Amino acid sequence: MNVECYGATRPQQGRSANEDAFLITGGATPLVALCDGAGNAEMAAKKVLRLFRKLFEEAAPEDVERFPTWASWVRVLDSSLLGGSQSTFVAGAVLGDRIVGACAGDSRAYLIDRDGNCKILTDGSQGPASKLRLGSGRAEPSPIHQLLQPRDVVLLLSDGAWTPLSPELIRRAVVGAALNHFSEVPQAVLDAASRTGRADDMTAVALRLRG
Repeated sequence: MNVECYGATRPQQGRSANEDAFLITGGATPLVALCDGAGNAEMAAKKVLRLFRKLFEEAAPEDVERFPTWASWVRVLDSSLLGGSQSTFVAGAVLGDRIVGACAGDSRAYLIDRDGNCKILTDGSQGPASKLRLGSGRAEPSPIHQLLQPRDVVLLLSDGAWTPLSPELIRRAVVGAALNHFSEVPQAVLDAASRTGRADDMTAVALRLRG
């Protein structure tokens, strides 16, 4: 299936530095990832994404679909930030008709299906440790594994983007923007989240199967 991906990010209101960062790659296995650095951590998120991309590109294709591989990557990323700034992590790779990945910290992934239903894919099912950020030395990822249908949308959001929005408001922003062009979806979500101001950096990455 063809995959289309777009992202957008905005700094906290009144600031120029942005502690969020995102990654989108194409190729045989499309990949999306988002990190939100904590505490004057503009470079922490970018550092995590650089290392993650290297780990992903060096992995055997059959390993990418296995959650233990993602858990081992999260441990490496966690160790890479020890003693410095911390970061959240949420990422997914599209393998045929499904997306697999992992989440650590309070960034989230949502599914807005082709019928317009919205649900959270990152529910912290691993327990409180799954909310710990990379750099804590104790980050435990929760898995992402979701079958996808054509026109299903997967949305990655930093906490600055999802905190002001209910699932219903996210659904409205995604469905409304997707009627125009899919590239408008991340900006539409950030517009919705910004209506009461930008109390934090905010980032949205949207992925969709075209069929």
